[in-house]
Amino acid sequence: MALATETWSGRLLQELPPAAGALAEVQRRGRAALAALPLPRRQQEDWRFTDLGALTALAPRWDAGATPVPVDLPPVAPGVTRLWLDGRGDPLAGVELPPGLRPLAPLELSQALGHTLAAVGAEHHWPVAFNHASAGDCLALRVSGREPVQLELVSAACNEQAVLPLRVLLLVEEKAQLELTQVLLGSAASLTSLILELHLGRKAAVNHGLLAFGEAPASLLAHLAVEQEPQSRYQFTSASRGWALSRLEPRISQVSGAAHTQLAGLQLAEQHQVADTHAWVRFEGPDGSLEQLHKAIADDHGRSIFNGAVRVPRAAQRTNAAQLSRNLLLSNLARIDTKPELEIVADDVRCAHGATVSRLQLDELFICRAEASTPSSPPACSSAASAPKCSRVFPRPPPSGSPWRGCCSRALL
Repeated sequence: MALATETWSGRLLQELPPAAGALAEVQRRGRAALAALPLPRRQQEDWRFTDLGALTALAPRWDAGATPVPVDLPPVAPGVTRLWLDGRGDPLAGVELPPGLRPLAPLELSQALGHTLAAVGAEHHWPVAFNHASAGDCLALRVSGREPVQLELVSAACNEQAVLPLRVLLLVEEKAQLELTQVLLGSAASLTSLILELHLGRKAAVNHGLLAFGEAPASLLAHLAVEQEPQSRYQFTSASRGWALSRLEPRISQVSGAAHTQLAGLQLAEQHQVADTHAWVRFEGPDGSLEQLHKAIADDHGRSIFNGAVRVPRAAQRTNAAQLSRNLLLSNLARIDTKPELEIVADDVRCAHGATVSRLQLDELFICRAEASTPSSPPACSSAASAPKCSRVFPRPPPSGSPWRGCCSRALL
């Protein structure tokens, strides 16, 4: 394979070890695609506001080693299965899975892997090609039964110049219920690359929470691909802060309509950080519904980007979709770019979208500080006001609640 070694992608490909493992063929195809694809450019509409400087400053080393399990993780709540994903070892080694949760057989994996990425139109995206080129294994699980399954997936990239490629595939059968919490931690000059494929069968329900907390100069690229069968319910809540560059792309397809999707996001961009969320939802049939609320706070020289695309073709009659982007600027040097977007062809729908960008007024700051137990800076006040609204719908195992709820609140203050 001829490589353009003067490019960042070319240098990265030269560092990769030989394709091996369960995803060897996927790696080979991904490397061919990555060699042919240039890095995203500002001339591309989806990337015109996203500064990739933090990414291209990395010099990835594939021998950087796996990150050990942090000792300060909160304890596992009763009834919850926690899996540690380090991109190297088997996350299921020594773990007894609960009833209703089992790994996919190799044939099942080969048949299902990539299907949802194609369904949401993401199989040729650059971050997907990067993950395909580098991920050597996939956590592939099937969820079944009538009792809720509670699953935590935790990972951390903490070594200098380390790349942590994560690939997850979850098949949720008809009427099954999954409460999924993902925790992504990053520090040092590292890169976390995540692809999650999630398929919800008819009448299935998934409550999905994502906590993404980094420390610059760490970077994060995450693609979430979701397919929903009729009468399924998917609830996704995300909170992110601290990454030099974070790009989160949830993409959902209601394959025959008649499903419900709820998206809630909160992102903070400070210092010179770039926080980017590109969401995409498409209704392929009638009677589907969507509730989307995205909140962002930008301070210092931080930059927040939100693009929310909702597609309602002619077949999606009686769609009910609401999308709202609410944003807060805390600095004259910060920047927020927001673009809620509806594309409607069907003529019998109830769809609305809106966006606001505002600054914290002095009277609001006074009230915020008066309600706080101790005086704090404007970012802490505004974070404290926004965090509970997003975190209250996080997956929480009974009876005492998820320990990650407290971590979420502290990390956003």
